[in-house]
Amino acid sequence: MSMADEIFLNNCRDILENGVWDTDREVRPRWEDGAPAHTVKKFGIVNRYDLSKEFPILTLRRTFLKSAVDELLWIWQAKSNNVNELRTRVWDQWANEEGSIGKAYGYQLGIKHHYPEGDMDQVDRVLFDLKHNTASRRIMTNIYNFADLSEMALYPCAYSMTFNVSGNTLNSILNQRSQDMLAANNWNVCQYAVLTHMFAQASGLKAGEMIHVISDAHIYDRHVPIIEKMLANEPRKAPTFKLDESVKDFYKFTRDSFSLEGYEYSEFSDKIPVAV
Repeated sequence: MSMADEIFLNNCRDILENGVWDTDREVRPRWEDGAPAHTVKKFGIVNRYDLSKEFPILTLRRTFLKSAVDELLWIWQAKSNNVNELRTRVWDQWANEEGSIGKAYGYQLGIKHHYPEGDMDQVDRVLFDLKHNTASRRIMTNIYNFADLSEMALYPCAYSMTFNVSGNTLNSILNQRSQDMLAANNWNVCQYAVLTHMFAQASGLKAGEMIHVISDAHIYDRHVPIIEKMLANEPRKAPTFKLDESVKDFYKFTRDSFSLEGYEYSEFSDKIPVAV
């Protein structure tokens, strides 16, 4: 069993068995038919993934790594907030007629700030510190900008990354305010595992541990039977993650710089409804 499967199984079972339902109150999210989208949740889940040992992708069902990487590069490389520049269509429902999601995600990463070393955005500041200030305890990003929340189509869910160098190893922490366990959990885990590998290789380091902190880890009411069916699948061993070692520039990575060997997964054809 892959570590991603084991962690996901334990999280979901804990939520279903010990979580708290919000059916006693009004909720903001709605299903496509207008019905309220209630959840069962656990507060404050912390998961640890050792990227030096295994790539944390589910085998209980397929996670589409290339599509996840497309979105990651759209945010962290292109620093874009326009869905027309994104290959996947997962953001379309939050975009306006011009394709913008407002001052969210990539927009925030691309804002330049003034430092003694010069003007840099958040991504370039991380790259600078990983090369020049490896002992720093200040290597982080944060896109939850309160001044711009009213101009965001969606408040950032995965909002902060912290990086720390130990020896020649890069470790990271992903902070997430909210997590849809079925639709988004492993998608985000794979994205930020890839991001950690990218920053490590671009800085001459090795990827180590990624810690995922989830404030509100929830399963939607209409996702419960899908989750239960998925948890009955037989987990497989983790695939081998391949990274193009010739790429040393963070901005030169492409969706084809990453691949998986021996990725076996359970077939899963259920349609996953998304609450908005």
